[in-house]
Amino acid sequence: MLDSLGKLVTESGFAGFFSNPDGWRNLVMIAIACVLLYLGIKKQYEPLLMVGIAMGCLLANVSSVFMTSNGQLPDALYHQDLWDRFLNTGAYTVGYEEYLHNYGYILAEGGLIDILYIGVKAGIYPCLIFMGIGAMTDFGPLISNPKSLLLGAAAQFGVFFAFFGANLLGFDAQQSASIGIIGGADGPTAILTTTKLAPELLGPIAVAAYSYMALIPMIQPPIMRALTTEKERSVKMTQLREVSKTEKILFPIVVTIFVVLLLPSTAPLIGCLMFGNLLKETGVTERLSDVAQNALMNIVTLFLGISVGATMVGSRFLTFDTIKIVVLGLIAFAFSTIGGLLVGKLMYKLSGGKINPLIGSAGVSAVPMAARVSQKEGQKANPSNFLLMHAMGPNVAGVIGSAIAAGFLISMFGG
Repeated sequence: MLDSLGKLVTESGFAGFFSNPDGWRNLVMIAIACVLLYLGIKKQYEPLLMVGIAMGCLLANVSSVFMTSNGQLPDALYHQDLWDRFLNTGAYTVGYEEYLHNYGYILAEGGLIDILYIGVKAGIYPCLIFMGIGAMTDFGPLISNPKSLLLGAAAQFGVFFAFFGANLLGFDAQQSASIGIIGGADGPTAILTTTKLAPELLGPIAVAAYSYMALIPMIQPPIMRALTTEKERSVKMTQLREVSKTEKILFPIVVTIFVVLLLPSTAPLIGCLMFGNLLKETGVTERLSDVAQNALMNIVTLFLGISVGATMVGSRFLTFDTIKIVVLGLIAFAFSTIGGLLVGKLMYKLSGGKINPLIGSAGVSAVPMAARVSQKEGQKANPSNFLLMHAMGPNVAGVIGSAIAAGFLISMFGG
């Protein structure tokens, strides 16, 4: 009995914090997971994904902190190297050389999160989420004002600024591209790009992307006020023209043909985005559109959050590179906002003061949060101002722009 109790104590997860050389890292990550849960639940920072990411982080670090006497990981939910082998050989098991040399060579079976992680590794979840986004998006404001495409393109400036910054800080080209895409303010795009180019950075990049998306109402307003005048912010724009149903049906078809032929690597994201939108606009596929917007979107969000969170294992997450990624992500967001605002100011000048430059900041891909921030800042300068629909044009253009930027980076550095 005493031997059994002693074995239970020595092989428990609590003992693992002391016997495992990375135990303290797992303990720190468990604390970080609790902080993320607080931010998602109490502060409502992107709660639909933040709660899942936090629980994935918690489960991975709780289950991987301890080992049995023969070096096995009992009931581990996630193994960091499993899917590298799976994708290359199709094997469902992987050999591990453990940190403690006396444990020798072991064979670990795939856990629950390993199975769910297939959707991330294969790039399935981000594309399915884009299908749901397409089904929920009205491209009417963009069709009504095609100049919005310029603002959506300008707001990708932060992507390439952060790319060069990351390169200067010692990251390789693939890692720099993955860090830069944070500036697109599009979580699924950041996840897909990172899984293709730098999967070892998936945890910090995903957390940075979704955290900064949630913080857009705090990040953007100071930049908007610093780069625009009271007069510019108070400009009232004329009502957008009404867009016909035919135009809305043709738009996703034309965009798919043009963009995919121009940049084939964008096909998964652009194809799913426009397919979802086509389901919405045809008027004859309401049931499929409803599934894409609700059931499919919710299910994939559950799997995506917990799978991405599981990559935040202490031994890989707690590095100086993570701090650099968080800082570079903030810089990317800021410069994407600056790029959109500067082109917005140029359009204000060229139009004779008819375009409010605040809509340029909505060129980042965070739909519809960035458009709402433009609306709020415009109303502060002029209470009768209503910029929301005008800002939605650049906002949805930013979704397309971030997908194109990701496709370009993947084609350039995907090897």
